Amino acid sequence: MTTLETGPDTRTSWMVCPSCGTMIYAKRYDRAGRVCPDCDGHGVLTADQRIASLVDQDSAQRLEPAATVRDPLGFSDSRSYVERHAEAQRRTGMADGIRCVRATIGGAPVVLAVMDFRFLGGSLGTAVGEAVTTAAETALSTRVPLVLITASGGARMQEGILALMQMAKTSQALRDLDDAGVLTISVITDPTYGGVAASYATSTDIIIAEPGARLGFAGPRVIQQTIGETLPAGFQTAEFLLDHGIVDMICHRSALRDRLARLLALAADSPRRIEFVAATPPVRTDPAKLPLRDAWQSVRAARELGRPTTLDYLAAAFDEFVELHGDRLSTDCPAMVTALARLDGAPVVVIGTQKGHTASELSKRNFGMPAPGGYRKSARVLRLAAKLGIPVITLIDTAGAYPGVSAEEQGQAVAIAESLKLAAGLPVPVVAVVTGEGGSGGALALGVADRVLVLENAVYSVISPEGCASILWKDASAAPRAAAALRVDSTSLLELGVADAVVPEPDGGAHRDPAAAAAHLRQALRHAVAGLGALPVRQLLDQRHERFRAFGLPTNHQEMS
Repeated sequence: MTTLETGPDTRTSWMVCPSCGTMIYAKRYDRAGRVCPDCDGHGVLTADQRIASLVDQDSAQRLEPAATVRDPLGFSDSRSYVERHAEAQRRTGMADGIRCVRATIGGAPVVLAVMDFRFLGGSLGTAVGEAVTTAAETALSTRVPLVLITASGGARMQEGILALMQMAKTSQALRDLDDAGVLTISVITDPTYGGVAASYATSTDIIIAEPGARLGFAGPRVIQQTIGETLPAGFQTAEFLLDHGIVDMICHRSALRDRLARLLALAADSPRRIEFVAATPPVRTDPAKLPLRDAWQSVRAARELGRPTTLDYLAAAFDEFVELHGDRLSTDCPAMVTALARLDGAPVVVIGTQKGHTASELSKRNFGMPAPGGYRKSARVLRLAAKLGIPVITLIDTAGAYPGVSAEEQGQAVAIAESLKLAAGLPVPVVAVVTGEGGSGGALALGVADRVLVLENAVYSVISPEGCASILWKDASAAPRAAAALRVDSTSLLELGVADAVVPEPDGGAHRDPAAAAAHLRQALRHAVAGLGALPVRQLLDQRHERFRAFGLPTNHQEMS
């Protein structure tokens, strides 16, 4: 390994912005990380410039991958491939189109593989594939997160089928990191196409994109020529990809170092557990000591627009959080929120339904009713929690899964079923909290847990009281009677064994004092997660199995059917 160095800047004082064409002062452009001060366009950085902008000073040490066959096909077009390759080496000062280093970011160790578009368009050839694989193997042997920064026009045609094989080679290396529980992150820069996009760029745990960065398997010109249609505005850009569930977040270049440092710190701390607190948590576990509750009043209280939402609790009850987006298929359901967070300093995954407080928020969040993409996004993050060994906390406040035609077309029932089965065998502690409405299977998809907490004014039911009244009483106005019959209130849920504990709310309900409600929830979660974290995985899974296996069987005070 050798210490990384960067070359001098020999450009003139003024330049034209590649994005908007404005004349800008070159040194100001460089000081801003090659981001235009007028249009915010993110310009091209060399691999060494990217590394220098991200890693701690003097921490980068180069990784030297094994040599590969220089010209496996003896390829030549108007010029020989050997000649083109040698020219790229002279022009860039690089052996090929990637630089790999071991370093630290914010003190957290990391292995970086950074592509350089200047070298034959960042094309994926045998040398690039070997470098990515070497970086992954180094991350595996040291159990250090891998960060890939991509910029590519696709596979290197001059190396033919061997270039194509690098897609499988690198994907295999990333699969080994999945099996070992090592975090992987990709940073998509403009452009990332073809074989790189369809292999290691999009098979990481977390995908970050720079603003405006383009990502796709086929380029827009190829697509237009093939299908003969005009492409939508912003097609294949980071913003388009975020809306369509492909990337987790868009991060401005100026904030990228901090974002990576936070994610890497969470991964580095993933074995850390919340210390068990001997003090009695602020929960009630004995139904005999709880007052009888009016079920319909509980329903009305659970639906108060002022009640804290998942995002409110993430901001108030946790130390920090980074939201993750997308199901990696086609959508980012706004009714489902997923995040990496810290509780009492320890990493946790938080998944929750999200309603809102105003008419516009409710509409934007589909009234807290997740579509299939929401449950698939949740499942993706559950798998990440399992991989990293991080406890899961779910926050449930939904009238139910979205019942529309589009949801059925996209497999709503299948998405919920897969969530139930996945959660049943998740090898990490899971704590579910019904914070408002717990509506039917749409709520249960987040409710398969080791501990189920219910806020004092929350409700949980197989169907809404109005729906039950319409079906059985043939009268929606009989909803209060249906709510009582269904026993949806927190005291009843504790008596039925569905809830393990009731979390008290401030006088008048959580909406009266959201900060106090968040403080109560935080203490209850600390106690629950700490207790579960001490259990071996096998015991955890056995207890979860027995919990749900027993539902419906008679207890000492229940008659057999």
